[in-house]
Amino acid sequence: QDLLACETCGRHFAQDVLLRHEPICRKVFTKKRKTFSSLKQRLQGTEIPSVKKQPPPSKKQPEKKSNWRQLHEDFINAIQSAKQVTKAMKEGRPLPPPPPPSINPDYIQCPYCLRRFNEAAAERHISFCKEQASRRVFAPGQKSAKQAPGKQQMTQRREPTLTGAVESLLQNRVQEAAIAGKKLQLQVRSCNRLSK
Repeated sequence: QDLLACETCGRHFAQDVLLRHEPICRKVFTKKRKTFSSLKQRLQGTEIPSVKKQPPPSKKQPEKKSNWRQLHEDFINAIQSAKQVTKAMKEGRPLPPPPPPSINPDYIQCPYCLRRFNEAAAERHISFCKEQASRRVFAPGQKSAKQAPGKQQMTQRREPTLTGAVESLLQNRVQEAAIAGKKLQLQVRSCNRLSK
């Protein structure tokens, strides 16, 4: 059976099928479909006639300086330290100290806790950390130096109390450790007797 190609879509059909297919294919490909807007559909039948799009901010944000070189050096240092660790593990030597963390120059340091954050997080964090620092209760030795003489310290730190369940759990663990220690001593003694 000879198959003929459709001029519109390029698919191949038998001659009698092609006669039915071509008008439908032309109609489908020439008609432009409307883009579907879920927003318009949601607003249909509600009191809100349409939502105006806000114009994008006219300010152009300054492009941040690329720090690819710093990232590349950090990556190379991480690989080298990982190689040193695997080499030390194979040879049975103690592990080398980890490489010092690199400091991102774009981050802002909190003056209270000395941690670093990006701009948006720093704005939120610094105000929070400032409030927390003002609430902190200092140790009695530090507080007495700052207090005026004759004034008593307002708050004293209480020792935490143990609940019954936690206390019994701790006692059980102490007993288990004592039993394990006795078993270990007996094993050491028996090994010493056998070696003599």
